[in-house]
Amino acid sequence: MNEARIDKWLWAARIFKTRSIAADACKNGRVTINGVNVKPSRPLKEGEVVSVKKPPVTYSFRVLKCIEQRVGAKLLPEIYENVTDPKQYEILEMSRISGFINRARGTGRPTKKDRRSIEAFVEPAMFGFEDDDDFFDEITE
Repeated sequence: MNEARIDKWLWAARIFKTRSIAADACKNGRVTINGVNVKPSRPLKEGEVVSVKKPPVTYSFRVLKCIEQRVGAKLLPEIYENVTDPKQYEILEMSRISGFINRARGTGRPTKKDRRSIEAFVEPAMFGFEDDDDFFDEITE
């Protein structure tokens, strides 16, 4: 088989969890082949480069084999080659580190972990004060 539907390939290559999520990504312009937005039914050929936007990162894969049936995770190196730019992984790591700063509006109260991260980020030691007592003494003087 030299061709496969892009939505089926994305699902079979385990890039998306379900085929319907893969089809929605194609419809919403988050999947491109060689820089061109595609529909879910577009045939995919070996050697093409597929780019998938999963904010904040854009992953890129070179197709080595066209499949429409899902395969085990150990067989993925035979299906595609990951050609994602290393800068994309730096962006991903930065967003993981500073995830609590850019909280989406309306996501509710911060969790305990978020609160501790925020407190660690904005603690008085950062401003040259070792403990809170010195901080308040400086303010009252």
